Amino acid sequence: MRKSVMLRSLVAVLLFSTGLVTGLVAQPSSDSPQRIEQKRSDLSGAPGMEVIASVGEYKPGESIELHIHHGIEAAYVVQGASVQALGKDPTTLPTGASQLNLRDVKHGGFKVVGSTSLRLFTVHIVDKGKPLYDYSK
Repeated sequence: MRKSVMLRSLVAVLLFSTGLVTGLVAQPSSDSPQRIEQKRSDLSGAPGMEVIASVGEYKPGESIELHIHHGIEAAYVVQGASVQALGKDPTTLPTGASQLNLRDVKHGGFKVVGSTSLRLFTVHIVDKGKPLYDYSK
């Protein structure tokens, strides 16, 4: 009887630990897997808003899907690359370029082409508690 209780307790602890670890390392399904968050903080003076600084690397063949944010995104191209939107000719996002994407405006929707990865530094000022990305079709 005592061994049975100990075994059930051990199994419960293992299952709980597995769930906890999975939750800590998993990103929300609405997030970009290439995005690595650097810092997050509440926006002082603006209740319900937060600031999120991130870096992302998009390798040749990877895409940035068409999406919106619930706030503003400022992006800086750390390493430029060739990109191509569906049905369009390739274009270059040059190193040093900046982009400002306004609240709820669709952007992205391209694939990195060529042999160079696209590296971005982004700052989002968004509604706290909402997904960072809402993907569009």
